[in-house]
Amino acid sequence: MLTSLLRGADRALLRDVAALAAGIFVAAISFGAIASAQGVPWWQSSAMSALVFAGASQFATMGIMTTGGGLLAGVAAGLILNLRHVPYGMAVGGIYWTSLRSKLVGTHLLLDQTTAFALAAGDDRRRARTAFWTVGLTLFVTWNIGTVVGALAGQFIADPETLGLDAALPAILLALVIPGLRDKRTLAAGIVGSGVALGTSLFLPAGLPVLLALLGLVVMWRGGTKEAR
Repeated sequence: MLTSLLRGADRALLRDVAALAAGIFVAAISFGAIASAQGVPWWQSSAMSALVFAGASQFATMGIMTTGGGLLAGVAAGLILNLRHVPYGMAVGGIYWTSLRSKLVGTHLLLDQTTAFALAAGDDRRRARTAFWTVGLTLFVTWNIGTVVGALAGQFIADPETLGLDAALPAILLALVIPGLRDKRTLAAGIVGSGVALGTSLFLPAGLPVLLALLGLVVMWRGGTKEAR
């Protein structure tokens, strides 16, 4: 399979994937180092990267759990963030739903990046399939290697704040949401959600304010209803 993928991938695709993988590798090292510095054993963060394989969800879940939010709040945050994969599967699922094995592996590799590259191929299903699998497999290997490297390095970092690793989580999550803030309704929902989270953090346990921030989505729902009228 890998051989056929490399044959079908052109230079432009390989160049773009290489650049993307470089950024993912840095993020993976940050995740592993932060987890290790927070007392999470290296094998647990590595297992999380292999079994979950969802950067934003992993950062959010780990952030909540290591600040006292609890397992349920951390898992709930991760699941909510991954709900966006449902429309992803509806959009590009036909590309990899060719056998039971490809369904299982392809669903695990369903990411923002694999979906974007597959959709960018347009109506060319062969090119879309090549892009999906090339990006997915490359990022999976890169993310997991980076997590192990970061986790092992994090054992020698007494205080992650000395290297600014404590700022990696909010910086990465902010980078993920900035493009969506161009939409007025999305921006309004973000502001309302942030206000709810900040206000409730004064008296609620860690983790719950983040979940309550979802109340900001009411703004988008009301806006969508008005537009429909």
